[in-house]
Amino acid sequence: MDHNPIDKDKITENPHNLPYAHTIGSPVIIPLDEGKIKGKAMAAMYQQTQTQMDQLREQMQLIANQAQKLQDRVKISEKIYEAKIGFDPLIGHEYYLYIRKNGVYLLSMVSPEQWGKTIPFESFEGKVKLLADHTWDLLDKSD
Repeated sequence: MDHNPIDKDKITENPHNLPYAHTIGSPVIIPLDEGKIKGKAMAAMYQQTQTQMDQLREQMQLIANQAQKLQDRVKISEKIYEAKIGFDPLIGHEYYLYIRKNGVYLLSMVSPEQWGKTIPFESFEGKVKLLADHTWDLLDKSD
């Protein structure tokens, strides 16, 4: 009877499952540093999602600014459509909004500079323009 000098506890039937090289001629097997790999992946993920969040914030700010401008147009349009207007305003033309001493708004074709030294109104609200959608845009607000 032949005696096998190799201890059965020190051999395996599946050497391909070992986490290390099983013979001198085998390639070197370096275990993966899973923490390092996951750390790099997490850093890349955070950077990418932060970039996307920043882009979304910029888009939200742009939309909020557009909404505010639209609300401002509605407010000034309400004032003008409640104002006394003695002519038919044309789309794309600029006009001047004044407030009379009694608090009534008045739309005029005459600018504050054209009145001379004194304006016959309580105050000048601003220069406005009639847009194609029949809202008004406040171009220059008085100080």
